[in-house]
Amino acid sequence: MKVEGLLFSAGVVFFLAVGIVYGLITHEPAGTCALLFTAGLAALTGFYTLFTGHRLGMRPEDRKDAEIEENAGELGFFSPGSWWPLFLGGSIGGIALGLAVGWWLVAVVAPFLLLSILGLVFEYYRGEHAH
Repeated sequence: MKVEGLLFSAGVVFFLAVGIVYGLITHEPAGTCALLFTAGLAALTGFYTLFTGHRLGMRPEDRKDAEIEENAGELGFFSPGSWWPLFLGGSIGGIALGLAVGWWLVAVVAPFLLLSILGLVFEYYRGEHAH
């Protein structure tokens, strides 16, 4: 994860420099704030990837002499066709619409958002795919 961490660290330097120059030239607070927040998010992600990379050690992607088959095997667990992300996205869309149209819609959609989050989190505790 060394390469990823260095890429995000370079992004911190770039977005910080661009944000400062942009703020000095335009005196526009929204764009300056967005660029500085982007530098902060890149710093968070870069720190996490560098910290995790030091804890996990070298991966085959980090070595020049690595072979393709060294990275073979299981990559992780992926949900086999869950409907909960669709309901979660619809609920978040309803919340966003409620923020734009009226707060009453947020109050109506909030229980559906909570139900969607619970369904997504606890999907594998019941039913066919329970572990």
